[in-house]
Amino acid sequence: MHAHHRSRAGGFAVALFAAVVPAALVAQSLPDRPGSSRPAQLSRPRIAPLPESQWTSEHRQRVDKFLPAATPPGNSFRTLLNVPQLIDHTMSFHNYILQDSSLPPRIRELLVLRTAWLHGSDVIWRERAPFARKAGFTDAELRKIAQGPTAPGWDPFEANLLRMADQLFRNSFVNDTVFNAMAARYDACHLMDAGMTVSDVAAISILYNNLGVQPDEAPPADRMPRDIAYVVDVPARETTTLKTPRVAPLPGPGTHNPRTFNVCPRLNAGRNGSTYVNQISMLGKTGRARDRELLILRTGWNSQSEYEWSEHVGNVGQARKMGLPLDRLILGPNAPGWDPFEANLLRFADEAYRDAVVSDRTWAAVHEKYDDRMMMDATATVANYRMVSMALNILGVQINPGEERLPAVPAR
Repeated sequence: MHAHHRSRAGGFAVALFAAVVPAALVAQSLPDRPGSSRPAQLSRPRIAPLPESQWTSEHRQRVDKFLPAATPPGNSFRTLLNVPQLIDHTMSFHNYILQDSSLPPRIRELLVLRTAWLHGSDVIWRERAPFARKAGFTDAELRKIAQGPTAPGWDPFEANLLRMADQLFRNSFVNDTVFNAMAARYDACHLMDAGMTVSDVAAISILYNNLGVQPDEAPPADRMPRDIAYVVDVPARETTTLKTPRVAPLPGPGTHNPRTFNVCPRLNAGRNGSTYVNQISMLGKTGRARDRELLILRTGWNSQSEYEWSEHVGNVGQARKMGLPLDRLILGPNAPGWDPFEANLLRFADEAYRDAVVSDRTWAAVHEKYDDRMMMDATATVANYRMVSMALNILGVQINPGEERLPAVPAR
């Protein structure tokens, strides 16, 4: 892995702090990457699906808007109905990914199911397996998706797309060889839709996993195969930050993020998850903006997303202005000096990143101060910014002029 750039502002302080911190803490600066073991499935809900007897017109409006006519909502949708505005800011983009993107149905379902399998989401697998069959997948091919890109018989381009999903999941990045093979066939919008399919399904999987959404009943052939070994074998990440964008932003004023995604206006129109996190979530409305930025920055740090770090240290999240100890944040929850609750918030972010599900112990520790709505919002925060970090990394979105670079990972 290439060396990280040091922060422009405060970089010396970070380097000095890293030089004197105990080696055991330095080793924990970055948690283990995702994919080392099969994600656990919770056996019961943490947030119960909202019973139909409690639905109001507000809930029924979301059912009518986001589900096909006469489709009964399953456990996943009924769980999100506990916060109707969260549905508005997750399902708008998720429906774009599942229905309206530029990808052919077979490619879409290939990426959706592989990402669901990587995250251990039987919920999404059962929801999408029937659509995969309609797109031409056989039962044997569905099992082969779980086996991954090295399974015999894949079309070379489909195998490369599976490698893209695996690398983006495990490394939060896609190496040049895999990306360039995609770019040889795909234009900018197809490239963005492919990367965003993996990123969005990652976020939805993390959301469902941590809320304890239980899979709906499905025929055995539609259930995620669990008799296949969980193996995610990818090469090391080639670099932390690309020096040039893979998709050039549109010319004109404004920051690089929206100008990049506006290359594909239909895709960009559905991207509203960050609006929920930053403007609607109860973490902001109850004076917990510091908590929100801890979760966002730790998620961006774990994913090694320079753009996400720079925006939330600076103009968007203003973490430096609010006094967050950034040198301590990059060392993780066991660094000395954390308030116990803030340490648990960092563990929440680390476990969601590494394991795709937060442990019962950490969930309970955060739940001592947060009610159910805030637990949903904390989960939505790490899920959304996992998606954002992955997307920014694969596209090589460059930080804006004058913003801070990602600090170096402290040397062991």
